Amino acid sequence: MTKTISTAGVSAEVQSQYWIVGAMFGGKDDCLDDFLTRGYWYCWDPKINPEVPPSVADLFRQIKVGDRLAVKKMLGQGSSSMEVRALGIVTDIDLNEWRVYVKWLVSKMEREVPIKGCMGSIHGPFAQSDWRASVFQI
Repeated sequence: MTKTISTAGVSAEVQSQYWIVGAMFGGKDDCLDDFLTRGYWYCWDPKINPEVPPSVADLFRQIKVGDRLAVKKMLGQGSSSMEVRALGIVTDIDLNEWRVYVKWLVSKMEREVPIKGCMGSIHGPFAQSDWRASVFQI
């Protein structure tokens, strides 16, 4: 997906990035329904733990408006697959609350795809590939 950014009368085409994110906190608290209802996704709650791991913070800061998100669910310890549960487009970013607002395009999905190392809260951005297409296909 390509988006056009205009600044001071100059337009530029920018490629959207593709991210795979989780919705389970502590491996047991499933927040997907809240995310879908409220139109956002977040990977860290600073009210519970103010220390955001540097690797998570670095990836989160790379997400931009117009990027694509796929929410995944692990399919059990040792599984080589994950389930894609929802797809959306980032509409706004709040770095103070570690939250991105999302226009959810597809929800209540159960698409099984190879896990490709996506076992944490946030992974990406992903380059074009058949695997990425299988994850983000609407």
